[in-house]
Amino acid sequence: MIPTLFIDRDGTLVEEPTDEQVDRLDKIRLMPGVMPALARLRDAGYSLVMVTNQDGLGTASFPESAFRESHEFILRLFESQGIRFDGVLVCPHFLRDGCDCRKPKTKMIEEYAAGRPYDPARSAVIGDRATDLELAASLGLAGLRVLLDGGPDHTWAAIAECLTARHRTAKLTRATKETSIEVAVDLDSEGPQAISTGIGFFDHMLEQIGRHGGFALRLECKGDLHVDEHHTVEDCALALGQALRQALGDKKGIGRYGFLLPMDEAEAEISIDLSGRAYFVFEGRFGRDSVGGLPTELVPHFFRSLSDTLGCALHLKVRGENTHHMVESCFKGVGRALRQGFRVEGTTLPSSKGVL
Repeated sequence: MIPTLFIDRDGTLVEEPTDEQVDRLDKIRLMPGVMPALARLRDAGYSLVMVTNQDGLGTASFPESAFRESHEFILRLFESQGIRFDGVLVCPHFLRDGCDCRKPKTKMIEEYAAGRPYDPARSAVIGDRATDLELAASLGLAGLRVLLDGGPDHTWAAIAECLTARHRTAKLTRATKETSIEVAVDLDSEGPQAISTGIGFFDHMLEQIGRHGGFALRLECKGDLHVDEHHTVEDCALALGQALRQALGDKKGIGRYGFLLPMDEAEAEISIDLSGRAYFVFEGRFGRDSVGGLPTELVPHFFRSLSDTLGCALHLKVRGENTHHMVESCFKGVGRALRQGFRVEGTTLPSSKGVL
């Protein structure tokens, strides 16, 4: 499905005409910043659809010929700059007619969407009136307002920035006969972290990944702990890696690489490459079989599973005397390495191959 912007005409694309200006082509004025904003939105993959109420269109007071001349002039004006509308939806009725197509009613858009489905999560209504926001609410879409003198938050430049800003989030569910997991991440928010796996120390370690990785993490797992801890730890790693990979999207501008972390007498050395290719190397020996209900043999297994679904090369070396410190330094260190790798530092893909 295509992200689609349903855009009002008068007062949004062009300045609202007065009664004396309706038939005057020389009085048509574009809203400030609309052309570069629409070009940016077009290049970001949005489909543009014009939705306009034209009260009494086709009546003696507003003949079709008068509307067509100015309307087609407006369309040609935008087309001259490479801006084309995939749909133009016009309601000719007065409010008193009680039709079901006049904004803020939704019939025009519903009929359009029947032949061209749009992605509601990434679509929006843009207009200058309260009725445009009502339309957005009725459709379950974001509503954005353009105002000629409405301050910096209601300009076309602000809207284009809002709609093209990268939202690096992911939410997924992973269910097997052994575990049921829900995980959500937001790479551009530093909190909160909310973890529940049934293994207290493991919860604490997953929290370290999110907190030191600089991203919000919510993970809930209901696993077969009556069997043992293996399935819970492994499947949490697989689900988390999958969510992180999904949130990274096209990876444009990321740091890609990342880290050495000391914790008292322990030290974890982490090398990571968000290359899209999974590979894991582990060096270290823990002095205890478990810490807080987490078997230490599952620590490298967790990171191997994370590497598999995240699609990264991860090399992890740990040394120390206190097993608790050693395990914690691994999770904190990997979090810090991910923070470096996730950080957006530019706009281009950090690869000479052109793909990650």
